[in-house]
Amino acid sequence: MVLSTIPPLYFPMHGDDGYRVEHYDLTLDYRVGTNRLGGVATISAVALRPLTRLTLDLGVFRVGGVTIDGAPVRFTHRGGKLHLSPASLRAGLFTMEVRYSGPPRPVTSHWGGLGWEQLTDGVIVAGQPIGAPSWFPCNDRPDDKATYRITITTASAYQVIANGELVSRRQAASTTTWVYEQAEPMASYLASVQIGRYRQAELGPGMPLFFPAGHATRVRHDFARQEAMMEVFTERFGPYPFGSYTVVVADDDLEIPVEAQGMSIFGINHVDGRRGQERLVAHELAHQWFGNSLTVSDWRCIWLHEGFASYAEWVWSENSGGPSSDEHALRWHRRLSALPQDLVLADPGPRHLFDDRVYHRGALTLHALRRTVGDDAFFALLREWTAGHRHGNVTTGAFVALATRRSPVPLDTLFTDWLHTPRLPRLPHP
Repeated sequence: MVLSTIPPLYFPMHGDDGYRVEHYDLTLDYRVGTNRLGGVATISAVALRPLTRLTLDLGVFRVGGVTIDGAPVRFTHRGGKLHLSPASLRAGLFTMEVRYSGPPRPVTSHWGGLGWEQLTDGVIVAGQPIGAPSWFPCNDRPDDKATYRITITTASAYQVIANGELVSRRQAASTTTWVYEQAEPMASYLASVQIGRYRQAELGPGMPLFFPAGHATRVRHDFARQEAMMEVFTERFGPYPFGSYTVVVADDDLEIPVEAQGMSIFGINHVDGRRGQERLVAHELAHQWFGNSLTVSDWRCIWLHEGFASYAEWVWSENSGGPSSDEHALRWHRRLSALPQDLVLADPGPRHLFDDRVYHRGALTLHALRRTVGDDAFFALLREWTAGHRHGNVTTGAFVALATRRSPVPLDTLFTDWLHTPRLPRLPHP
């Protein structure tokens, strides 16, 4: 993987382009009652050029020490950045170890606190887009994907769920140590830990469901069609890109569901026993293809996550007896036509990353493409897109180039109108 040398314009204080990370080994000890985290992060990385300074992103913790290749290095820690000053670091492989401790605090952002957050009785991690430094030192940029091993020790009364596969669980006295391994490369913002008093069920092979006691009937009903949803998306988007898919329902209300790699987290308010929020189940599942396996190189391209996941809602609707994609598109086109016409989809700006227009104009862009090229060519394009960039990073330019090459008809100004022009275009005729 090659890091972009273009500065991350939306979040210029995050990330370092002098190195890339290959693997994070996080050993954490967490006390729920006092919200205290102790951590040792061992980070295997590659220096892309000789370095005398480098940085990691890390929140408000006390840093007990830092080594590079076993030797202590001078460091300063301020403003969410851990500045390291090795005497000399040659290009090539090296290993950093950071020891840190303290109460995790969410990262301040336009959208409130992001990252590690206390629930009524447990923890949720919601890292998108810049919340990862709230709980571990990292190169916090979406184009630096790495493998992970996450080891967490906490009170035995709690279930711990993290990305990847559970490889061991060891109980000692009143605590339990959980070890998860994420073998597929993952962006730092998608790393996640959930801690709570959960019961477990299975929605299908490789699809565990965790939920609070007392809500089993409603939760099982609302997620019962997820296995069928997985079959539809696999046919439309290509093979599911990870070894398993975990759903966690927290025993607290959440404003929106939370996306993580191989995992989605819902609030208990998203469960009503009537599948009233099933579109969100589809949306979060689709992110495993669009956002987790295929991750943007730069946040300007976020429509490649949210527009695609929103369109997946329509795909599930039309394949499960609900309104067709055409019906959804006409309804949302009317809604967006009544909103300000001042957003450029391919570069919405950091404050508008999660604007409703990014989600649904993104979905409309895909529907306009589908109407133009036809169903067969459209879904063949999506499968080629997910296969060609599996577990990698993507850009708007790469998608436009692929679509242009594969289109059976000239696309003319379609992408210019939908991606780069503020005013909402008309939908092509079916």
